[in-house]
Order: sequence, then structure tokens, then C-alpha cells
Amino acid sequence: MQLKMALAGNPNAGKTTLFNQLTGSRQHVGNYPGITVDHKEGLLHYEDQTIVITDLPGTYSMTAYSAEELVARDYLVYNRPQVVINIVDASNLERNLYLTCQLLELGAPLVVALNMMDVAEARGIEINAAVLARHLQVPVVPIIARSGFGKDALLSAALQVASNNPQWKPLNISYGDDLDSTLVQLIETITSESLMTETYHSRYTAIKYLENDEQIQAKGREISPKTAKLLEQLVDKTAEHTNRTLDVYPEAIIADHRYGYIKSLLRQGVVTRKFDADRLYTSDKIDKVLTNRLVGPVFMLAILFALYQFTFSWSEMPVSWLENAFKWLGNLVEARLPDGVLKSLIISGIIDGVGGVFGFIPLIMFMFFGIAILEDSGYLARVAFMMDRIFRIFGLHGSSVMPFIVSGGIAGGCAVPGVMATRTLRSPKERMATLLTVPFMNCGAKLPVLALLIGTFFGENKAKYMFFFTMLAWIVAMLAAKLLRSTVLRGVPTPFVMELPPYRFPTIRGLFIHTWERTYQYMKKAGTVILGISILLWAMMTYPGLPEEVTASFDQKHQAAMAAAPPEIAAELKNKNGLLSDAAKNLNATITSINNEKAETALRQSIAGKIGTSMEPISRLAGFDWRTDIALVGGFAAKEVIVSTLGTAYSMGQVNTTDSQSLSDHLKADNNWNRVVAVAALVFIMFYSPCFVTLVCIAKEASWKWAGFSMAFNTIIAYLLAVAVFQIGTFFNLG
Repeated sequence: MQLKMALAGNPNAGKTTLFNQLTGSRQHVGNYPGITVDHKEGLLHYEDQTIVITDLPGTYSMTAYSAEELVARDYLVYNRPQVVINIVDASNLERNLYLTCQLLELGAPLVVALNMMDVAEARGIEINAAVLARHLQVPVVPIIARSGFGKDALLSAALQVASNNPQWKPLNISYGDDLDSTLVQLIETITSESLMTETYHSRYTAIKYLENDEQIQAKGREISPKTAKLLEQLVDKTAEHTNRTLDVYPEAIIADHRYGYIKSLLRQGVVTRKFDADRLYTSDKIDKVLTNRLVGPVFMLAILFALYQFTFSWSEMPVSWLENAFKWLGNLVEARLPDGVLKSLIISGIIDGVGGVFGFIPLIMFMFFGIAILEDSGYLARVAFMMDRIFRIFGLHGSSVMPFIVSGGIAGGCAVPGVMATRTLRSPKERMATLLTVPFMNCGAKLPVLALLIGTFFGENKAKYMFFFTMLAWIVAMLAAKLLRSTVLRGVPTPFVMELPPYRFPTIRGLFIHTWERTYQYMKKAGTVILGISILLWAMMTYPGLPEEVTASFDQKHQAAMAAAPPEIAAELKNKNGLLSDAAKNLNATITSINNEKAETALRQSIAGKIGTSMEPISRLAGFDWRTDIALVGGFAAKEVIVSTLGTAYSMGQVNTTDSQSLSDHLKADNNWNRVVAVAALVFIMFYSPCFVTLVCIAKEASWKWAGFSMAFNTIIAYLLAVAVFQIGTFFNLG
């Protein structure tokens, strides 16, 4: 049986020279374009194996911009050779590896031939082929095609790859949040419609659509015009977005990320220079400082702390304005509407519930603005690059860093795209360990809760405490990953390569668009999902209501208090004209106390109240009372609900208040809360079960078994940490 082997590479990389060395044929070797536009074939007998070698035309890319590229790609996808030898000019490694990345993305079974090693050495370039092979996860063989050096080793490696009967498995490279999210949609559409799936992997087709590959687009229209139109609309929408925000089109972003991937790869001990033959570009000069082993982490922590300082300093005043606006609105409704279910719904269910979430919009907006600067400038990729060394210690892959960052590793992300971003990991066990631990990050849904409790109990050092809790999230996530990788997900770690896009100056327009898009999503969620859940929880905290005999006993207390007071004092309190006398104030305090006791009793007797009180024997070990239990149960649906539920719970069972107050005021007035309880609550909320949408995403990416495991595993860890914090803090009287 004949073995099919193809030679692919850039023009002038020595491909045809190697072809002549292997087959003995005397093809003309030229340096001008078009010399090998028609692929050539030759026979080779090696180790009792007949090999048909095809010399593909030289090409810089697998995107069909030229006839040469079209011939090369069509041959690979339609003829499916058992092995592809990629000839790479070792003296110009960065440019040549661009094609290598595309061949790996196509899924071709590859062997890399490092040609012109003598030229590279003359230029002071030393290449560690073993390290390059480990990162690319394909054989890499140094050769000198002109002299035949390394020919036998190359053929042996190629036969070894072919004998393993390799499947065409594509390499996944992340192209940034904007393109990755579009790729997910494109892949789902291509897969569901089976568009060209018999020829290309769905991801590869999706990338070609983003690159505006005319041949792929034409084939798509020919096979399924409806599907092709849908794909092109998605691409057009993304192109318009990236052009408005970054002033570039998707194909340029893809090229930048591929070259960033290559640059990062070469920095992993692949290339060493005996002398400085090439100048350093601006990004390289910056990276010499910002990604330095010693100085880089210091800059990273300083930048992160500055982000929180900026966020809390600039958002403090507008947050206060919104908080006062909702208090004013609550007082207005309190004065205008008669007592009843409708009034309770509007004040407790909507204003105090959803208003608590909306009140943090300025903080969320400033946080997203700061993160947009880090993202658009290219710095977040450097954070991932530096974190790789730490991740290896805890059994995680370096590529796990981006899912962590996307999930809120800097704060403000979302676990859903973080879970989906784990698709780029090759190792199933590393992928699962990452998938199960990214929900530990402080996503945008947790920010209002963190801001509320930190602002209430640690207001003088808000930025410092937010920084501390962000670091805590990373530490716990990595320790949890280490536990998983040492037990249920034990396995050998795989090499890491991280794409480093070039630094860019963020555009003001792009920053505002990115900030508004994320803030709008937060507002939309608060005004729809959170509103619906808040109303549902209000109903659970309202019904079935107090029994008639209990209501009657409170009414009797109220009447008795009014009857015990002189008639003129009772009339003064009833009319509320002008300032109250001391006697009227005392009577008012008594009536308020009775009303609050009645409201709290009604809340305890409600469906939600009974759930909360039934949990108290367990939750009290962590310092949580029944109101907090209700909020935490609501947090299983969405973490923002915790704030709205607490607002509703305290509004419906007020603690010694005579006027509408903010949730922060309620928490400060409640003897059940102090600094120790606040820290225990923060720890629990940060780490307990992912929200429902994230659980569904985990089930989709893995299985419902793993989603259930995530829910139980995270909640147990969160509870144990919260109990430890509360018990230790109480023992040392730190409240």
C-alpha cells in the first residue's frame, strides 16, 4: 500500500530542494512566484514502504488569496495525505510558522522540517527543536535540504506519524472575546446544518468565514444559500463591531493573534540569540519590562490595584446619587399609595429589590471601562502569559488563564464564556479542571454583592479589600484545581503556548462602546431576569400571610398602645402636622416596633421565611441568619439576586427603622451583621454553586453529572471556608 505524503511551506523555504533530495527527480528550483503552481509528484522507497510525495506550491497562508494557496489547500482537504511535512525556514522562524499554525488549525497530521539550520546558526540563532516539538505537539526535525542533512530522521518521523493512523484534529487558537464569541455561533450553525463538515472541521470553516475567504463563502452559498446568508450576516455584524471599536477587521485580528501565538511560542525557550541581530519592536521593548519574571508580576498587581482604586473612587458619588434616588422614590410611593399588596410589591419587590442592583450601575460601568482599557491595549494577554508559571504548579494548563480572566479573574467577567473558552484546551482532564474552577472567579454578577458588603463594613479601604478578595478568588480556585488534579482528574500536564497580540492604543470610541455593551447587558439582566426573580421571591416572602389570630393579636397591641396614650398625643401622631412632641415620638417608636415585629413575624411565616429558618441550624455555624439564607437560596438562580433579595427581606421586616433606608443602613442596624459575618458571607458568595445559567453551560460542555458535581463541590468548599472564617473571627473577637 502506498503512503501519501505532502510537502508544504513558504516560497523559498527549500521545499522543492527537499523534494528533489527525497525523490531524486530534478525539478527546476526557482525563486519567482508561480514556479510550482501545479503540484508535482514523485516516488520514494524507504524502509520497505512506497511513498508518493507531492510537492505543493509555495504559500504563505491557507486562506485562498492566490492560485498557489488554493491549489495547496484543495489538495490537502480533498486528498487527505497521511502526513504533511511542513518545511520551515529556521532563519526566519516567526514568519514561516504562520503557515504552520494554519496547517495545525486545519487539523493536518504534521511533521515540521526546520530547514536552513546552517543559515540560522550563521545569524547567531539557536533553535531548540525538542522544545518547539513539545509546544506544537508534532515532531520537529532539523534539516539542511541542500546537503541532505537530517533527511533520514525526517522520513523516520514522518513514517512514525503515518503509522499512528492520525485523525485530523485541529488546533484551537483564541482570537479574543469578540471573535471567539462569534466563532461559537458560527460553529453551532455550521455543525447543525452540516455545512461542508465532510470536508472541513466546523471551526476551520468558521475561521475562513471570518477571514472573508471567497472560495469558502462561494461553496457555502452553493450548498445552502440560507445557511450561508446567516453566517455572512454574523460575520458582517462582527466586522462592523471590531471596525467601530478597534478600527480593524476580523482578518487582521486573526493574523495578529496568530503572530502573537508564534511570538509567545518562540519565547518559551525555543529561540536563543548569540548576538542581537535584529532590532526590538515597540511591543518587544514593552514586554521586556511588563513580562519580566521579577518586575512583571509587580506591575501586574499594581495595575490591578489601580483599577480598583479608580473604580471605587470615581463611582462613589454617582452610586450615592442613585442610592438616594431610590430612597426618595420609595418614600414617595410610601406616602402616595395606601397600604396593601400592591404597595408592598412596588416598594419591597421592585424598588428595594431591583433598585439595590441598579444602584451599582456606576461602579459596574467604571469597572468595565478599566477592564476595556486592559483588554484593548493587549495587556490582559500578558497577564495570562505571566500566570502560566504559577498555573503549572497547580496542575492547570497555561491556556487556562484566559478562561479564568474571561470569567472575572480581573473582576467583571462572566463564568459562561469562561466555561466555553475551555474548549481551546487539548487535554480533557485539564479542560475539566479549568471548567470546574472558573466559576470561583469574581464575575460581574458577584460585584454588586462584594461592593455592598465591602462598602458597608469596610468603607474606608474599599479598593484594598476588593483587591484582597480578587486575590483570594485566584488562590482558592487554584487550590481547588490542585485538589481536582490530584484526585478525580489526575493526569500528565501538557505544554503551553499563549498568543500575545501586539500592544495597541485603545480608541476612546472603542472603550465607550465596550463599556456600554457590558453595562447594558448588566442593566438588561437586572431589568428582566432579576426583576422576575425578585417578584417571585417577594411573593414567596409575602404568602401565605399571617393567620387571622396572629394578625388580631398585633392589632390589639396597636390599639392598646394608642388607647394608653392621651387623646391629644394620639391625634398629633395621626395627623403628623409639624414636628412631633417627645410624647408623640415615643408613641410613634412603640407603634413602629409593633409594626416591625408584625412584619418580621409575617416574613418568618412566609414560604421563603420557613425555608430560611429551616436552614438556620446549619447556616448559623457560618454566621448567617434566616434572611441571609433566603438571599443565598435566591443566589442559586443568579448572584445579583442576593442583593435584591436582601433589600426585599429587610424592607418587608424592617429592623427598628422609621423611614425608608438603604440596604447598607439596614445591614449596619442589624445586630446579626458585623465585619466577621460580612467576610464569611463574602467568602461563601464568592465560591458557592455557580448560577443556574453557568450550570447549564457546564452540562452542555461536559455533562449534567459534572454540573451536579460543580454545584456540590463549590458549595461544600464555600461553606467550610465561611464556617472557618466566622468561627475563627468570633473566637478572636474580630467583629
